[in-house]
Formats: sequence, structure tokens, C-alpha cells
Amino acid sequence: MIRYALRCSQDHSFDSWFQSAAAYDALAAKGLVSCAICGGSEVTKALMAPRVAGTDAPEAPLPARPLSEPAHPAEQMLRVLKEHLAKNSTYVGGRFASEARAMHLGEADARPIHGEAAPEEARALIEEGIAIAPLPILPPDKTN
Repeated sequence: MIRYALRCSQDHSFDSWFQSAAAYDALAAKGLVSCAICGGSEVTKALMAPRVAGTDAPEAPLPARPLSEPAHPAEQMLRVLKEHLAKNSTYVGGRFASEARAMHLGEADARPIHGEAAPEEARALIEEGIAIAPLPILPPDKTN
């Protein structure tokens, strides 16, 4: 296992564990490494200092924090949002724009949905008067 300090394009700093350096490289090449705070997929390794123990003083242990616990309050808020969406809305994937439009036109029953839309699709929905909002989470198949 290897721990990397990472930074996203929004300048969020976080760390994550990977099975190996090669495993990180493979995930990053496929765009599968995302920011733990905003979910952005433009993530790079941050400058890190190696942990080298001195010979005259015992090495201080790292503070214990289970990886299942959030490292940042924003991460906890994103986790709560994701759980709320899972319980209270339907994930429609790439069909988001067509589903939202059908509900707006009365061609489908209105219900809470979430999914993905290209920027052009989202802009068209807004211009048509369809209320939508971006969510700071990744689709289920793109999470770390």
C-alpha cells in the first residue's frame, strides 16, 4: 500500500491510499481518481516529503483515522448528500436531460431524479425553463 498526497484542479488537498504506485498510475490514466472534497477528476500528485525516522528520537506514530471516516467536513457533507439522493431520488444516468424534459412537458410522471447531462444539454434545459441544479458528486461508476 502507498499513500499519496493529492491535489485537484480546484486546489483541494487530500490524501488517498493505493495498492501500489502502478495501481495509482492505472487509475489516474483512466480518469478514475477523483477529489475527495469536490469530486473533480483533474487530480495530480502533490509534493510530498518522505517520512524518515531520525536515529536519536523515536518516530512519532501517525494519528489513527480509519479510512472509512471523512478526512474533511466537506467530505462528510458530500457523503450525506449522496445518501439522501440514493434514498429520495432515482438515478437516470445519461438520460437525465430527456427524463427532465419529459416530466416538464407532462409526458412522464414527476419524480426526483439525478444523473448526468452534457453542459449543452443542461444549458438547453435551463433555457427551456426547466429547473435543474448541478450536484457535486460523481456518477456511481466513476467513484474511487
